This record gives sequence, structure tokens and C-alpha cells, in this order.
Amino acid sequence: MRLLGGKPLVAWAIEAARGARRLARLVVSSDDPEVLDVARSYDPRLALERPAEISGDESPAIDYVRHALAESEGMGQGPFDAIVILQPSSPFTLSTDIDATVDLLDSSGADSAVSVMHLDHAVHPFKMKVLVGNRLLPYLEDERGRMAAHELPDIYVRNCSVYATRRNSVERGQMIGDDCRGYVMPRERSLDINEELDLLFAEFLLSRKGPG
Repeated sequence: MRLLGGKPLVAWAIEAARGARRLARLVVSSDDPEVLDVARSYDPRLALERPAEISGDESPAIDYVRHALAESEGMGQGPFDAIVILQPSSPFTLSTDIDATVDLLDSSGADSAVSVMHLDHAVHPFKMKVLVGNRLLPYLEDERGRMAAHELPDIYVRNCSVYATRRNSVERGQMIGDDCRGYVMPRERSLDINEELDLLFAEFLLSRKGPG
């Protein structure tokens, strides 16, 4: 419910989803009345009240996905052959990012497709260290003199924006299947808001006429 650019974070996710051409049905799953009210302000059919027993901080995503499927199909919608998760903590996700991730899932025949971003060389795994006492040692392997970005292999990380998974993977209890493909998003659209500093940076990006 935190505001970014004058609207709640959940509204950013709803608007991106509503603009995507590859999504047949949208629900906003939450146990929070305020979040559900925002969803209803767009369309009363969007709001899906999530049971308390699957709404804890450590509740796995698979639980609310299964609940959303059961509720939607129980009302005669679907059946659905794939599921997409969009998170309000990634407000700069575009409708085209959603469609491209679903297109990748469709064209590849993979179990899942997720959005990723290129990892900056400053946090490259080969540069990570551990401290033993005050001695700095390699965490994974020695850098072997590889200091510049062009000397390191390209590394990607999930950016938490879009997760698309086939129904049969969900039925096996997997939100990310064994065969997973990556859709690359630029860093300026890959901001994942987890703490106050992230929100401040998002506001800065908007003040610079928005991301990407």
C-alpha cells in the first residue's frame, strides 16, 4: 500500500497486468482489506480474499497460486494451462515484459520462464569473499586477476518481476520448473522494493521521467 508516484504499489502491478495481451484472467490475492479495495476499484472481480492460513510471512507462493486456481476454476473460469505471478514490489514491470515472458514460455516449451537481469560486475560471484578472522578469502573461487567486467562471464539473477509457469509444474508443487528460461529485463525496470532505500530510489527514477 506504500505510495509511488501517487498510487499504491499494488496499483502498478494491476495496471501492468491489465495491459498485457497474454493474460486471460487477473486476480489480486491478498488477506489485506486495503489491498482488496484497491483491486475492486479497478474491477470488483479482481479481488480474491486469501485465507489466513496461507497468508503468513513464510507461506510459499505455491499455496496462494493453488488457491487462486481453485477459486477461479470453481467459478467456471478457465481451465488455465499456465500461471503468471506479478509482485507489487516490482513496480516498473511493463505489460510488454509480462507478454514477452509468457511468449518465451510458450515458444520454448519449457516448464517455466522468469524475468532476469544482468548482474553488475561489482557483485559478481567471483568477486565475493568471506572473512576468516580478518583474512579475506574467496567465497567461490579465486579471481585469478580477473578484475574488469569484460574478464568475467555474464551472470544473471531473477529480478522478481514476472514468473510464468505451466499448470503441470504447479500440480507437481513447483513454481519454477526444472526447465526454466530467462527473459532479460534492463536494470532500470528491475528494481525490487524490499526496504525504504529501494522506495526512495524508485521515487528518484520517477522524478527522472520514469524508468527505461
